[in-house]
Amino acid sequence: MKIIDAHLHIFDQGKTERNLTKLYKKLGIESGIVMGNQPLTLSAYHFSEGFHFCIGIGDFERSLDPGEETLAAAEAQLKRPECAGIKIYTGYAPVYASDDCLKPYYRLAGKYDKAVAFHTGMTAGSMGLLKYSHPLAVDEAASEFPDVRFVLCHFGNPFLAEAAAVMEKNANVFADLSGLLDGYTELDPYFEKQAGYVQMLRTWMDYVEDDTRFMFGTDYPAVDIENYIEFISRLVRPESREKIFFENASRIYRLGL
Repeated sequence: MKIIDAHLHIFDQGKTERNLTKLYKKLGIESGIVMGNQPLTLSAYHFSEGFHFCIGIGDFERSLDPGEETLAAAEAQLKRPECAGIKIYTGYAPVYASDDCLKPYYRLAGKYDKAVAFHTGMTAGSMGLLKYSHPLAVDEAASEFPDVRFVLCHFGNPFLAEAAAVMEKNANVFADLSGLLDGYTELDPYFEKQAGYVQMLRTWMDYVEDDTRFMFGTDYPAVDIENYIEFISRLVRPESREKIFFENASRIYRLGL
């Protein structure tokens, strides 16, 4: 089975890329999409072959000010074929997806046919604010920009019902299934102990009634990649695996794979 990891992070670039390239080859992962955490300069976001990236907007350390210089830098990155889109760190940044300061980025995404991914759902640590990362906050942006593809990272977990509602209402909203576990997980006892939660995940994915709208992603290094592949394989329906693990991400992020 071919795989695209539609959501990962790289912090120690050289070492991490080398290790991931070896692991990807072993596991059949053909590409990974790095969720950006670098400044918007053309000297940033240069990864090895096999990696794409989304430029990062609005994490704790970067301004949300869409000034001319910032937008010009973002546009220069979006012109690059390796750039798959924009990642907006709602929840970590105190801003709703519908805020006017983000709309210039959506216009750029539409201009260059790139996706816009949001952090949605639980934040890592107590510094983030859930009201900003709640998936319902994406509804207004998706409605105002129907030609832009928006991605709910982490399927809005644990706000699964709301994430599914936003997806059902807006055909331009998708979700990745990254970061639903933490670290390495013994899956047999997990599926037994967390049977209710697993069923909720399946229920709200089924509610959307469209398996072309979900993508596999890991949130590496937050999870063990091989272990997480097995988890998602067990979570999703067998007939949906090829779409969720590979085809959907290639289409949604325009990877051409």
